[in-house]
Amino acid sequence: MSGGGGARVSDVDVVVVGAGIAGLACARVLVDGGARVRVFERGPGVGGRLSSEQVDGRPVDVGAAYLVADHPDFVAQVSAWERLGLARPWTDTLRVYPGGEDSAGPVRWAASGGLRSLAVELAGGIDVQPGRLIESVPDDADAVVLAMPGPQALRLGPPAAIAAAAEAQVWRPVIVAVLTYPSREWGELRGAFVNDHPLLATVCDDGDRRGDGAAVLVAHSTAALAARYLDDPAAAGPVLAGAVGELLGLRGRPEVRVHRWTFAQPEAGDSEYAADGRVWLCGDAFGRPRVQTAWLSGRAVARALLS
Repeated sequence: MSGGGGARVSDVDVVVVGAGIAGLACARVLVDGGARVRVFERGPGVGGRLSSEQVDGRPVDVGAAYLVADHPDFVAQVSAWERLGLARPWTDTLRVYPGGEDSAGPVRWAASGGLRSLAVELAGGIDVQPGRLIESVPDDADAVVLAMPGPQALRLGPPAAIAAAAEAQVWRPVIVAVLTYPSREWGELRGAFVNDHPLLATVCDDGDRRGDGAAVLVAHSTAALAARYLDDPAAAGPVLAGAVGELLGLRGRPEVRVHRWTFAQPEAGDSEYAADGRVWLCGDAFGRPRVQTAWLSGRAVARALLS
């Protein structure tokens, strides 16, 4: 969108549909590059699966559990959030069940104000319009970036190459349960991967993750459990609470809140994005299913548009 005889970047109007991390990363690069950008978000605010909810006056992450940064550019972004006091290194060790042994891995990053605070920072100075339910690909922009899971993009009637890329994506659902206990019974936990369990996939100690020691655990279901309860996610709450109690040997009865993610975990893709004319598709299905992947995918689209 630049170069001899072409439109100046400042003359280019881009609509980004979706204010999750991919859409915001895309919009950030475009705005910083001089393009005019509007971000349409059907929800009440930014973040997407960088979602945090206020529970008893404190933020609890109900989407992504943490960040892993190993691409140098995303490392730089996470370091910038750390300098702002938003992100902090949380742990490089998580427990693994069955067995209950600790396993070392990459550093997982958390945010004391909830991961959504990182999306809010990224959105600063960008024209984000929440509560905008888009039912077809907008036709009033030079380029449209669909920053969303492929199944959601298909509802907008995208052009053929985008539709093909969207149809190729495979997504699994997850139900997240926030469990608030009368007291901390589990000692030092941080987080756990739960393998070969019919109900649980991960459990995170949100008090440790936040750094405030609150008696809150956050459980992510298996895709099989989520599929059974997609139409009635509240009914999955007691099931997940019971599974966590049995896993950790807890006696206290928690207050339970649940959040449903119909499109939570994509299978890994092998490209950065998809494009067809003026319409682009990006997100965490374009690579390993990580927050980092979504950020890189959105940024790659923006760089392609600016070039």
